Amino acid sequence: MQKVEHIGIAVRELALSIPLFEKLLNTACYKTEFVEREKVNTAFFQKGETKIELLESTDPDGVIARFIERKGEGLHHIAFDVTDILSEMKRLQAEGFVLLNEEPKPGADNKMVCFLHPKGTNGVLIELCQSI
Repeated sequence: MQKVEHIGIAVRELALSIPLFEKLLNTACYKTEFVEREKVNTAFFQKGETKIELLESTDPDGVIARFIERKGEGLHHIAFDVTDILSEMKRLQAEGFVLLNEEPKPGADNKMVCFLHPKGTNGVLIELCQSI
């Protein structure tokens, strides 16, 4: 793992959260994107080397909607940049971590992604990201 790629935050409404984070971070949202496979709208902010991704569900039964229903808005995941996602997935499986997807899948911001089950990472959902 190279560095923290971004921090994901689950929100109910991007329309309300984007202006809030623009004020908080004193920077504009640089990109929004719909990720059909995950049924989410995303919004990205960058401050220095730190990126924040806001996630809004587009489906009342989607992963983000269910997360917010259980835990409320807030920290959803921490993503780490990797140079070779397949070898990193293999390494982590050999170390006993449980992957939530067997193969990398397309994610937001031109990344291939894989998630680790939070039960094996002290309750924190971890995402591996490799640039496409």
